[in-house]
Amino acid sequence: MTIATVWRTGIGCPTIGLVVGLVVGLMASAAMVPDATAADDRPTVRVAIYDDAPEAGKGPVNLLRILTSDTGFSAKRVSSDEIREGVLVDFDVLIMPGGSGSKQAERLQASGREMIREFVRAGGGYVGICAGSYLASSHYDWSLGLINARVWDRAHWARGGGDVSIRMTDAGWGLLGRGGSVDVRYNQGPLLVPDDQADLPGYEVLATFETEVADKGAQPGSMVGTHAIIRSMYGQGRVICYSPHPEVSGGPNEIIASGVRWAGEGRSGKASRPRRKLATSSAP
Repeated sequence: MTIATVWRTGIGCPTIGLVVGLVVGLMASAAMVPDATAADDRPTVRVAIYDDAPEAGKGPVNLLRILTSDTGFSAKRVSSDEIREGVLVDFDVLIMPGGSGSKQAERLQASGREMIREFVRAGGGYVGICAGSYLASSHYDWSLGLINARVWDRAHWARGGGDVSIRMTDAGWGLLGRGGSVDVRYNQGPLLVPDDQADLPGYEVLATFETEVADKGAQPGSMVGTHAIIRSMYGQGRVICYSPHPEVSGGPNEIIASGVRWAGEGRSGKASRPRRKLATSSAP
């Protein structure tokens, strides 16, 4: 059965209304990116990029190339140890990049995962890319549960990689600055569909898959129509999830920059931003 069949019949998806259930929350949070003419007036968005490798991996390297001071960002790699120690209070948004969602969860440990939830709940932003979107979902027991989404065709998550086309929705065009069909790199990211978690709001669809990768036993047609980019709210924080990799060199990098800015400005635009309390030593 293809995802298109599910949308028509409602089989396996009893809460399709969740996709549009965010109207009030997203409008209240100034969902649209501010006009480009006002870019110089925006506060710098402080970005934490998760990376536990001794040297920056491909994903973090690409993100650091895109999110520069010239484009209004201050980006830095952070480790799972630093997250557990409370480093996120010094940032406006956390990016969990590609890799393995389950391994990210394992390295963060329960305390680090809860630190991320608390950060977003209090107004911080979260950007998931591929593995980071698996992690953000409400599907797995190791997931963060930041967004009311599950993974379609979970049995064939390792379906291969390649270039695909995604179709931007009107909301995606308004937020991310690209409309119509956009070519982007895909590498086994989650095929996102609505979940039915009562304690989470619905999400808004920003892009759907127009074409697909169907290797390694995946059923042809099962990827087309699923959601490639989605956004929602978690507490006071903004969450945006990308299944594909628009951050790669030569990709539609502006889609990432605009999404990171939207997620981070929920916190960076506030009059006062919290800072981590540094330990001080006292005289004996």
